[in-house]
Amino acid sequence: MPWIDKELCTGCGICIDECPVDTIVLVGDEAEIEMDGCIRCAICHDVCPLDAIKHDSEKVDEWIEEKVRGAVRNRELCEKLSGNPRDGKDSLERTIKSYKRDVFILQKAIEKLEDLFKTL
Repeated sequence: MPWIDKELCTGCGICIDECPVDTIVLVGDEAEIEMDGCIRCAICHDVCPLDAIKHDSEKVDEWIEEKVRGAVRNRELCEKLSGNPRDGKDSLERTIKSYKRDVFILQKAIEKLEDLFKTL
């Protein structure tokens, strides 16, 4: 998903004019993407003269750290509330299983989409 670097956006409106599904709006002096309607066409990214519209890939490390911090926080909380270190370990194990399930689901979705892509 695209996102807008608020420090770079000047609100010039080019991305708003070029968005084919009208999901970019001006909020104050900055563009904002209404993600529910975004079709991920990347036109906004390509037309921004200041490179203020970024790709998801630029936040991957941040998202990974956020997931790890959340899992560690949950482990510590389970351990603290129960007083049993094993409960914290179990919490972390459940989180890992959940993430693996998500990976499996996403991989199967990718495979189906790749098959669909081949038919186009």
